[in-house]
Amino acid sequence: MRLLLVEDEKSLTRAVSEILRKNNYYVDTASDGVEALEYLETGEYDGIILDIMLPRLDGLSVLRQIREERNRTPVLILSARSEVDDKVSGLDSGADDYLTKPFEIRELLARVRSLLRRGESSTSYMNQVTFGDITLDKKTYEISSPRGSLRLTGKEFQILEMLMASPGAIVSSEHLLEHIWGYESEADISVVWVYISNLRKKLTSLSDGVELKAARNAGYFLEAK
Repeated sequence: MRLLLVEDEKSLTRAVSEILRKNNYYVDTASDGVEALEYLETGEYDGIILDIMLPRLDGLSVLRQIREERNRTPVLILSARSEVDDKVSGLDSGADDYLTKPFEIRELLARVRSLLRRGESSTSYMNQVTFGDITLDKKTYEISSPRGSLRLTGKEFQILEMLMASPGAIVSSEHLLEHIWGYESEADISVVWVYISNLRKKLTSLSDGVELKAARNAGYFLEAK
């Protein structure tokens, strides 16, 4: 599942994104409202976690704009504003849920799971993505083809989801490490190579039409034969 976290407090961004990644979510982060809209123009997300008090463009303005554009991605507002009027304003602007700071980690994860279930009920077709003869199921972490199916590990799933989101585009090892393992992870590039190798073996066992290729000194990409 792909999430966009929009938060201008750097320490909180690092902490929340690390927690989400450890729970097998792929996370992009934006530090202001304008940057958030740029991410939403270029990528599809299963859910958005949105602060209200943001530089350049506040969270409610971001929310109203994407709803006006008929973007129905579920949104969880994460804000220090705890007055009833603030919550009502957020929900009336198009948010699906509202969580105040400070918060418990378990509650945040429960709210995210609930948020994503709402998105699945209205856009169930988005639970699967296909490239060539391979289909990736976002709910079960399975890849399937006419030959059969295999279940992926959490990290394998996140890597393949990123590659399938932009088939043919080169994704660097550094980008994979940063977005899946996190900024403060002690893992190095070699761990990415190991997961790529395992994922390539699984794809080869299932597919005649899709290859996971390496671009020398650049990264990895999917190619349909």
